[in-house]
Amino acid sequence: MIKFNKKFIIGAILLSLSLSSCNEILEEEPRHIYTPSSFNTEQGVKQGVTALYRHLRLLYGNGYFMSNCVNGTDESTYAQSADGNFKEMDFSGNGNLTPTTFPPSMVWGSVFPYINTANGIIQNGASVGVAESLISEARFFRAFDYFLLVQTYGGVPLDLGSGDLAFNTSASTVSKRNTVPEVYTKAIFPDLLKAIDNLPSSPRVTGGVTKNVARLFLAKAYLTYGWWLQNPNGIPTYPDTPRTDLDGKTAQWYFQKAYDIAMEGINNPGPYALQPTYYDVNVGSNDRNNECMLYADHTQASAYYNESDPVGFGSGWSPDNFAAWMQTWNYTNIRSSSSATTWSAVSSVQRAATQPLGRPWTRMCPTIGVIKNTFADKTLDSRYDGTFVTKYRGNWDKAGLKNAELYNANNLPIKPNDVVLSFLDDDSQLSSITYPSGAGKSNIGAGEMPGRADYVITPSGISRIVYPGLWKIGTYRTDDPNGLGYPNAGLTRPFNVAKFSEFYFIAAEAAVKGATGSMSARDLINVIRARAGKWRWDNNGNVAKIQDNSAAMIAATPATITVDYLLAERSREYYGEFYRWYDLVRTQKWAEYAGSYQIGSASYGDHTAKTYTRNIQPFHYLRPIPQGQLDLMEITAEEKAKFQNPGY
Repeated sequence: MIKFNKKFIIGAILLSLSLSSCNEILEEEPRHIYTPSSFNTEQGVKQGVTALYRHLRLLYGNGYFMSNCVNGTDESTYAQSADGNFKEMDFSGNGNLTPTTFPPSMVWGSVFPYINTANGIIQNGASVGVAESLISEARFFRAFDYFLLVQTYGGVPLDLGSGDLAFNTSASTVSKRNTVPEVYTKAIFPDLLKAIDNLPSSPRVTGGVTKNVARLFLAKAYLTYGWWLQNPNGIPTYPDTPRTDLDGKTAQWYFQKAYDIAMEGINNPGPYALQPTYYDVNVGSNDRNNECMLYADHTQASAYYNESDPVGFGSGWSPDNFAAWMQTWNYTNIRSSSSATTWSAVSSVQRAATQPLGRPWTRMCPTIGVIKNTFADKTLDSRYDGTFVTKYRGNWDKAGLKNAELYNANNLPIKPNDVVLSFLDDDSQLSSITYPSGAGKSNIGAGEMPGRADYVITPSGISRIVYPGLWKIGTYRTDDPNGLGYPNAGLTRPFNVAKFSEFYFIAAEAAVKGATGSMSARDLINVIRARAGKWRWDNNGNVAKIQDNSAAMIAATPATITVDYLLAERSREYYGEFYRWYDLVRTQKWAEYAGSYQIGSASYGDHTAKTYTRNIQPFHYLRPIPQGQLDLMEITAEEKAKFQNPGY
């Protein structure tokens, strides 16, 4: 079985829980040692519940888990500073995905200790006086973790050493993988159904799980399992098992249940709702809004509760939130001039702790297809503007530079907060752009257009080294508003795990798969599209924009909704938010969508798109079992080979 140190069985760091009243902030008290005997007390069980919330930080907000979930899909590829953690995930010839590749191992390594924590809470909670409503929070997280595991690896162990779903207190060196149907029907579905029955409608603590959070994941699990049973493209599963349900239900039954549960969530929202605009969902000043139902939380108020220094140099590792760094290119290399006559280079866009900027790592970048095709509508639809940074503005004054003006493209003057670099919406003005040979005076290979003071790059000219940044999950701080802030610290924003908006997507996808009910797939997706057409702020224009394009957005929705259309809408809504690989694997569209992509090279001034081909095979739809797991098991080489997913 999975071999854990006894002190690690309950979780790497166990945290105590404040239960004073509804909607209190989750208070965390790191403990040095937490052992299985702690589950013999009410306090110990309650501390275990808090640990389950804390373990979201191990994955959500982690930039390497972002590589696992987004890189190698149609949304993203590796960027100029990428190492094997990103290139191997791209499947385009720069390394191969193996059991030693790190990002796919993260789910396995992060959740099993906390599954056992949940086992202990569920097994012992009632006997020490803990209410079922609190125990059901553990039921939710156990189901949540098993759902993540089964989507990633196929069938996984339900027995951690003391029996199926039992609390294990002794290390074991053998293991048996259950089948996919067993994981769903023995663990995921029962836990979520009981959680829905017993969780409150409003969260016990800010961001805590509720009936509707459990409904969202049950609906998604039903949807995913329905696809698995149907298996339209003949993708292999492992361990080998017939694509039949243990209870004799059909794929269509599960699609209908996914629809019904999702509609229950929509019709019984509790404290949750859609935000009025897409911008409102993602702007940092509106974090923890009521569309965001579950998140891995952070705070800038305390290093103690944040588990890392909120003003120091970020570690680039969990529990920090640092995913935004991965798709932030080194915009600080942009140069303007302090003189109109003699080029005297000045860094006009300084590193800053603001949502459009933050700490650049240049590990991942959007493909050209994302900018041109996924977000083709940049006029009516607000989601492109609310997802990417397409205008980089001067902030040299916040760094202490005294120049009232600098000189930029065409030697024209710019002032602080003026646009220094623009990524244009399309290629229609390409013939008017003069690109330099190499880096040029902008130092990043950007072009110039007559009469414009900003440097420009068209969508076809983005590359692995210069590309639009990812605004929606970017840095946001409220301290040091007049300076550059603390851009090198880990982000103190929550990282969203579940949004109320996904109920509409789940129900719509189930409807496309044949489910019926009061709203059609087109009705459901038009709720999302209507909201996408409403603007209150032009993010990249940095100006108020009160505009309602919802009628035009609805009119542009096709009469017949397909899975392909829904996947495009999901990318527009959730780009970069750790959904995409799982969406493409669920629908078996990964190889079709991501088999090739276009991007420029990793050299400044290269604006010639090259097509790259990915070698995505059917066995890649399951990630490899981590080599570290196999190394800890004291079984024969033949048994280890059978434990590993085929192809690896």
